[in-house]
Amino acid sequence: MARPVLLCGYYGEHNLGDDALLESLLSQLPPSAIPLVTAHDQPLVQGRHRVATVQRRSLGQVLRALGRSRALVLGGGSLLQDSTSFRSLLYYAALMLAARLQGQPVLLWAQGLGPLRRRRSRLLVRLLLPLASAISWRDAASARLARQLGCTAPHGADAVWALPPQPWIGRGGPLVVCWRPTALIDAAGWRLLLQALEQLAEAHDRPVQWLPFHGPQDRPLLQQLLDQGLVPPALQRRSRQLEAETPAEAMAVFRSAGLVVAMRLHALILAALSGAPVAALSYDPKVQACAVEFGCGCTDLADALPTAAQLAQVWGEVLDQPAGLEPLAQMRQATALHRSLLQRLAP
Repeated sequence: MARPVLLCGYYGEHNLGDDALLESLLSQLPPSAIPLVTAHDQPLVQGRHRVATVQRRSLGQVLRALGRSRALVLGGGSLLQDSTSFRSLLYYAALMLAARLQGQPVLLWAQGLGPLRRRRSRLLVRLLLPLASAISWRDAASARLARQLGCTAPHGADAVWALPPQPWIGRGGPLVVCWRPTALIDAAGWRLLLQALEQLAEAHDRPVQWLPFHGPQDRPLLQQLLDQGLVPPALQRRSRQLEAETPAEAMAVFRSAGLVVAMRLHALILAALSGAPVAALSYDPKVQACAVEFGCGCTDLADALPTAAQLAQVWGEVLDQPAGLEPLAQMRQATALHRSLLQRLAP
C-alpha cells in the first residue's frame, strides 16, 4: 500500500482562509501523492475533500501518522511563528525534526515566516530551516526574514491566489465587511470605523453585510459591538450578519458586493479573486504586504486612524471600482512557484 504525504496546517478549525489554503494545496498535489491531512474537525474535512485525516491537536497522533507517511508538507499560512504561542512553534519543530530523523523530506509550501518576537524563537527557527528539503515563501517579507536567519529561498504570492477567479456582478451591491477582534482597536477606534462605515452606507444607500471569516473568533464581534453601544442606529438598521461555510460561498457573497472592507488576509484575497472592489484594514503586517503587492488601499491599524469622514471618503473612492484583471493576473502568476515545489512529491 502506498504511503501518504502528511499535509500539516491549521485545517478543520472553521477558518475560511485556511480552508481555502487546503483547497489550493490539494489541487496542486501530483496525482501520485496520497494526502493525509491534519484537521481538528475531521468529519468536516473528510466530507468536504474526501481525504484521510488525523487529529491536528494531538501531537502524538500526528507523530504516529508521520511514521506511516513518506513526506511532510507544512502547507500554507504562517506556521513558523510565535504570535500564537511558543508552544505552537515547538509543535511544528517536533514534526520537522521527527520527519528528518525518519529520512522523510520536509517541504515548506507557500509559507509565511514570523512574527518571531522571542529571541529563543529566532534561534529555534534558525536551526529548523536547514532541515527543510525545499521552501517556497508566500511573500517578500518572509523571504527577507529567512535570509536574516541564514536561509535563502524564493518567494511567490499567497497560495490562495491560485484558486479560480470569478466574474464580478456587484455594481450597486452591498458593503461587505470581514472584520475580526483585535487588541489594536479600542472602543474609540471601533466607534470611528463604524461611523465611517455608516457614512459610506448612508451616502450611497447600501446595505451592510457582516461576513465572519473565522467563525469562533469573528462571529460574536457584531453582537459585542452592539452590546457596547458602538454601532450607530442607521448602521444597525442596515446591517445583517451572513454565514459562509466554504470559500466558494464566501466568494459568492463577494462577487455581488459593491465593496469589501477586509481585515482578514484571505478575505482580501478571495474578494479580489471574486473581482470585487477591496479595501484593507491591516491588523498584521501580512495584510498590509498583500495589499501593497495587489495595489489596493490599506489602513494600518497600528497607526493613528484617520477621521471617520476621511476613511469614508477613501472607501467611497473605490466603491464599485474593481482593481481590474492585470493585478490579479500578476498575483496568480506568482503562485506557480508553489505548484512546482510540490512536484518533488512525484515518483
